[in-house]
Amino acid sequence: MTDFHLHPAVADAFPDTLIALVTATGLRGREPWPLTVGAVAELERSLADGGWRPADESDPRIEAWHTAYRSFGTNPRRVRPSVDALGRRLAKKGALPRINPAVDSYNAVSVRHGLPAGAFDLDHVSGVVGIHRADGTETFTPLGEPDTVETPKPGEIVYADDAGVLTRHWNHRDAHRTRVTEDSTHVTFVLETLHAPRDGHLVEVAARKLRELLGPHAAGTTLHHLTPERPRATV
Repeated sequence: MTDFHLHPAVADAFPDTLIALVTATGLRGREPWPLTVGAVAELERSLADGGWRPADESDPRIEAWHTAYRSFGTNPRRVRPSVDALGRRLAKKGALPRINPAVDSYNAVSVRHGLPAGAFDLDHVSGVVGIHRADGTETFTPLGEPDTVETPKPGEIVYADDAGVLTRHWNHRDAHRTRVTEDSTHVTFVLETLHAPRDGHLVEVAARKLRELLGPHAAGTTLHHLTPERPRATV
């Protein structure tokens, strides 16, 4: 079991935060995932047909994250929230990156609903996962750069466990250590909004869709929530 904790300083600064934690056990990442393949293809068709475009920084869902990033000293046009960067890539290239079925699933759900998403391989998490402000001493090794070590600036909001930072700039980029691969079997997926009164229903729809994509390829899935009123969850 892994505990997630939304720290008081973050909850106080962002009182309408809602984080959905979708946890899958017994994932089978090396078999075909036809529902995910179809979901990604449908997104790309909708974009090509002109019937849909991913949310950009003019959308209030993305604008809220830009405002949050600036509040802790990050330029969101240089270091973009994950959903912003993913949507821009999709709009430019006409296609989402294919990583592996689990990652492709949350990428499709993220860009469809305009919500940041990420994931952690729980078999590589150490202790409690906290969402808190960095103190300037933590270390972070970015996804895909196992020989790089960064130090978040004091005040930057991060996900971190006992061994280091798991996600910088709240949701910009995940760590290499807890990356999700085809062989990951125990994974928590994260979906986030800073405006639950407005967008909480999107989080619930997105979580339900993600569970539909994961379900045929997992022994089971669960859903938990973090809010300022309920800042702890055990998954």
